[in-house]
Amino acid sequence: MEPSPLELPADTVRRITAELKCHPTDERVALHLDKEDKLRHFREYFYIPKMRDLPLIDLSLVNKDENAIYFLGNSLAKMGGYGHDVGKRPWIIGDEIIVGLMKDMVGAKEKEIALMNALTVNLHLLLSFFKAYAETLQLHGLNDADDKAKRGEETLRIEDILEVIEKEGDSIAVVLFSGLHFYTGQFFNIPAITKAGQAKGCFVGFDLAHAVGNVELHLHDWGVDFACWCSYKYLNAGAGGIAGAFIHEKHTHKIKPTLVGWFGHELSTRFKMDNKLQLIPGVSGFRISNPPILLVCSLQASLEIFKQATMKALRRKSILLTGYLEYPMKHYYSKDKADTKKPMVNIITPSHIEDRGCQLTLTFSVSKKDVFQELEKRGVVCDKQEPSGIRVAPVPLYNSFHDVYRFINLLTSQCFLE
Repeated sequence: MEPSPLELPADTVRRITAELKCHPTDERVALHLDKEDKLRHFREYFYIPKMRDLPLIDLSLVNKDENAIYFLGNSLAKMGGYGHDVGKRPWIIGDEIIVGLMKDMVGAKEKEIALMNALTVNLHLLLSFFKAYAETLQLHGLNDADDKAKRGEETLRIEDILEVIEKEGDSIAVVLFSGLHFYTGQFFNIPAITKAGQAKGCFVGFDLAHAVGNVELHLHDWGVDFACWCSYKYLNAGAGGIAGAFIHEKHTHKIKPTLVGWFGHELSTRFKMDNKLQLIPGVSGFRISNPPILLVCSLQASLEIFKQATMKALRRKSILLTGYLEYPMKHYYSKDKADTKKPMVNIITPSHIEDRGCQLTLTFSVSKKDVFQELEKRGVVCDKQEPSGIRVAPVPLYNSFHDVYRFINLLTSQCFLE
């Protein structure tokens, strides 16, 4: 699997098809790609749920001992992402479940208690009783760009984004944008947006929740002012994992936190307790309190794997892996092969590889709910996204090309798409 640097995934599939003398949708293509995949051993570092462990599985339709087709892109565990909603302690309400154990300790009613954040963070939040609330400044012209996306297009055009910044930038203090759109999977041009915003005197920051661990990022070189991200998605740290923040070094001695905590104090004098703040310059000064060590451990384990694999190699595989998913989707469901008797499947994620990560969002001419449920019964773990999408994310660290083949084979052969 050594295509030239400029070889597109579709060309790779055609080349291998020619070598193997088979059809592009033949299983041998997937097996060949997996055999030649230099990152395939990283899959062994992860626990892929078995079919029998998925709560909504229909065991009459699957081999219970086979690995699930896990395209959720996060929350790997025995039952995968279902841990958010099922089990004795669902992750989504894990804190609420134990509130009852705390009420007698503090002499309060359950509804008076919330378990969240860390001590100093909550202290600052409660001090809002004594602070006047500031008005929220909305980004002028945002709806203009959004409206342009509604002209029959699912994604935003970079020229529309830049046009809004150019038109409204003089009245904007901060441009805060998504790095990679959670629904469409569109990877935005971070350098261009940064340059345009800063040219108008704005600070420019990005929410990178779906970008970190998915695509290559160069925040320092791009001159981004600030950014933040979670770690439970592509960084694999688990639900509620410790988050991350970035502030460019050019702001090290210019920008200071509004909320100050003891972990933002210089370590050398942190325990003198002399009531004299020695704030650490830069982003480290924005830390509030002790990091939760168990969450740190899970994130460290994941980041060590990323260091071994490298983002460059992962991105290279991701482009081909996602392209291999896209190729048969277009083969079976392209518009020129439209059959009024067959349901339609549409990919709303951008087709250009530089404009997307490892995600393809699919929409269907039949009920999304029905398709999703039928996939669940057959051991496919993906993600429903409102209003009408199903997010399929083949992750290069642990998904194989054969996973993609199995998914396509299910999607094209089952009665729910006939």
